[in-house]
Amino acid sequence: MLSAEFGCWKPVIAAVNGYAVGGGLELAIACDLIVAAESAQFGLPEPRRGLMADAGGVHGLSRQLPIKLAMEMILTGQFIGAQRAADMGLVNRVAGDDELMRSARELAESIMECSPKAIQAAKQAVVMGSELTFEEAMVTEFSMFTRLKDSADFIEGPRAFSEKRAPKWEGA
Repeated sequence: MLSAEFGCWKPVIAAVNGYAVGGGLELAIACDLIVAAESAQFGLPEPRRGLMADAGGVHGLSRQLPIKLAMEMILTGQFIGAQRAADMGLVNRVAGDDELMRSARELAESIMECSPKAIQAAKQAVVMGSELTFEEAMVTEFSMFTRLKDSADFIEGPRAFSEKRAPKWEGA
């Protein structure tokens, strides 16, 4: 499972076409963002087989969705469609089946307009800060934020904004 211990501070986007069930759903929810084809299906069928989604499904889903919605998926083993997954907040975008990869690329391109160091710092703060109280997270300076503050991007972003021009990110 992708986790804080994995240490990947770059955004990971799942593009789901077909079935993301069992381990496939566990992999998708371990990603930062999910783009789904209209025909995609999501579910944790493990209880229908006498099993439990123990590779991140139970704990990941219950942390990403309102508990009642997560429990319905976890306890029934039923599949849901892409639009229902989006309505629940599990999926970021639903695209036509033939537009899935274009939609995922558009999302990636939007992220790539930002400072790579700022994106990594934000992802690390979200992942590692979620284990802390709000107050603890607010006073904790995570390593990627320290790296961002010491970079040219930390100056370039506000400067480019004030000069009404596109920023030139370090290493971009």
